[in-house]
Amino acid sequence: MDSTPHGAAVTAAGFGVKGPRGWAFRNIDITAAPGSLIAVQGPSGSGRTCLLLALTGRMKSAAGTAEIGGLPLPKKMSAVRSVTAIAHVPGVAELDPALTVGEHLRERALLQGRFGGSLRGLLRPRRERRAKARALVDDALAAAGLDLESLPKGIRTSVRDLERLEALRLSVALALIGGPRLLAVDDTDLKLSDGERAAAWAMLRSLAAAGTTVLAVCSEPPEGDEGVLLVRTGDRPEQDPPQAAPGDGPSATPDAAPESDDGGKSENGHDDEEGAADALAEAGRA
Repeated sequence: MDSTPHGAAVTAAGFGVKGPRGWAFRNIDITAAPGSLIAVQGPSGSGRTCLLLALTGRMKSAAGTAEIGGLPLPKKMSAVRSVTAIAHVPGVAELDPALTVGEHLRERALLQGRFGGSLRGLLRPRRERRAKARALVDDALAAAGLDLESLPKGIRTSVRDLERLEALRLSVALALIGGPRLLAVDDTDLKLSDGERAAAWAMLRSLAAAGTTVLAVCSEPPEGDEGVLLVRTGDRPEQDPPQAAPGDGPSATPDAAPESDDGGKSENGHDDEEGAADALAEAGRA
């Protein structure tokens, strides 16, 4: 396992996830050091979200091997979930438009305090626990670049009133409260202007530079790909990857949710879109 106390190394070879009607993605190879910024690019329907969920231990792989911080997948899925966090994933980790920014932050800090710490931490005086929670929230907001004072109603601003970039920053901040070694962000550049897209990538670059490994799904890679590891999904492989070992079938964990995409044909005659959507839907039913 990594000796580093923070960012997690990511490796994968011939990695793939399969749904009832085809492959969501396959033949993915990654070698990334701790603190890397990994951009996952591919057309809609190419299994980008499935790859994000699989590499964070939230969807079971069907082929190949992968390790997150030295933890093998799918054998150590639970352990991988404990050192990773996901943000901005539709149907899995998304904001509630009816809640305010403050309500989201308080809820996440409460969950972190109750389930993310040690028993000794729970026994500390309430004042000390509140101060720690406030520090976690402040640090996460600063890292995500979300200035509460700039919002229309400050911390009382409803999520439905946030701009797209502000909502992305809030999603990232909520994920960072748990101090993950790997942060996975879906739809990083979805419906963002050029300026907003540049600001989003600047935020993710700063997180990686501070030591957190970042995995970001995108439609287009960031401008100037220096220091960014680009992983593409949707390329049709020439042959099927090695079959999974017995007992490691293409099931998925309950954390995933249905997704609608489009993509190319897989070799078994089904759309890759169907494979990705089926894998996510299977997770949602589990």
